[in-house]
Amino acid sequence: MSAALYRALITFGDRHVPPKFVPLWNHPAGPKTVHFWAPLIKWVLVIAGMGDIARPAENLSMYQSTALAATGTIWARYSLVIIPKNYSLFFVNVFVGSTGFLQLSRIIAYRRSLKEKQKALPSPETPAKAS
Repeated sequence: MSAALYRALITFGDRHVPPKFVPLWNHPAGPKTVHFWAPLIKWVLVIAGMGDIARPAENLSMYQSTALAATGTIWARYSLVIIPKNYSLFFVNVFVGSTGFLQLSRIIAYRRSLKEKQKALPSPETPAKAS
């Protein structure tokens, strides 16, 4: 069912694409392939990562941010090695990695500030100085 629908949509598109856009339409990483749609859908991860900027750092996940940073970095490199080179995949992964690294830096800064606050508090074993 879905393959028949896909073929019908592509056939319809083949007849209606303006001549100016035919090279993009028929490109190996164009709209007829997964090489076009996968990066387009992946922008949702970037939007979600940018939405997390407003979230307090204590509510962010170190594991999730690490995964986003790592996959963004790995897939950005991969997108320039594969044939055809997929620049849309490259750019979306640069942004995915960047949002991951941004969130990681926020988490690390938050955890450091907690440690500094902990050190600044007097320990219960240390008697308070009388004034």
